[in-house]
Amino acid sequence: MFNAFRTTVLLAALTALFMAVGYFIGGTSGMMIAFVFALVTNLFGYWNSDKLVLRMQNAVPVERSRVPELYDMVDILSRKAGIPTPKVYVIQSEQPNAFATGRNPQNAAVAVSAGLLKHLETREVAAVVAHELAHIRSRDTLTMTITATFAGAISALAQFGLFFGGGNNRDNPLGGVGALLMVFLAPVAAMLVQMAVSRTREYEADRDGAEISGDPLALASALQKIATLAGRQVNIAAERNPAMAHMYIINPLSGQRMDNLFSTHPDTGNRIEALRKLAAEMQVDDKGRRPQPRPAPTSTGRDIGGGWRVPTVGRTDEDGGQRGPWG
Repeated sequence: MFNAFRTTVLLAALTALFMAVGYFIGGTSGMMIAFVFALVTNLFGYWNSDKLVLRMQNAVPVERSRVPELYDMVDILSRKAGIPTPKVYVIQSEQPNAFATGRNPQNAAVAVSAGLLKHLETREVAAVVAHELAHIRSRDTLTMTITATFAGAISALAQFGLFFGGGNNRDNPLGGVGALLMVFLAPVAAMLVQMAVSRTREYEADRDGAEISGDPLALASALQKIATLAGRQVNIAAERNPAMAHMYIINPLSGQRMDNLFSTHPDTGNRIEALRKLAAEMQVDDKGRRPQPRPAPTSTGRDIGGGWRVPTVGRTDEDGGQRGPWG
């Protein structure tokens, strides 16, 4: 219920921002045109923004036969999260990262980059996937994808209006100055609106995802690796569409070292510290293990354990990677 209310408020704010851009570019007529544009964007965003985001981020659907380990992992974790298994996509990027999209759990997708599968261990990949499933379960993905669509559309509207001389409209209270200001301020305003929901939801998804996977420290390790490697490798698709940066688990943009006020993500160090505290609360060690009751002295036989193993996605046993509850 809260997420539905939050999405409604966000859409109303973005629509108002859209109309303000139209007004300062083309006066009253520009505002009405922007309002119609906003309605169309709302409808399009609800039904098709996930497909648009996946296409713009170079994410391609993959068959289970190509990555059975990843499919099994997503399927098992989805059942633990209590949601339908989403579609699986691979982002064609060497930068390790991931995001989720979709208007609801029944129409969702999880996208992980080729770099994520390459550089992270199996239990770390599982922790990242669980984080994205937490976004799907809480319906953050609708807010995230619509915000990305709106932010890009607002920037395009401002530039479009100036290009076609909207600033010369006598009905515009600030004339050309107003149109020029909107070109620079509208994208910033849209970014500030999306930031209002992105920071808190990342902490929530970290906690919920860690509870789904049962391995908070694997997510902490994954975040550290992704943050380090993301700064060294460029995500071309994200750089071309910066309004979608907030969808990723870690900021994919090369300018992520800018002041925290303009960051779409919480500080990675703070997220890791919160996960370490959660691990202590859950009594989970750095290999994803919980304390087991000691067997009674009279017990016989060998404890062969239970559970299951997800085939390796990133590192193999031969690589010497530490294994947790995911292999």
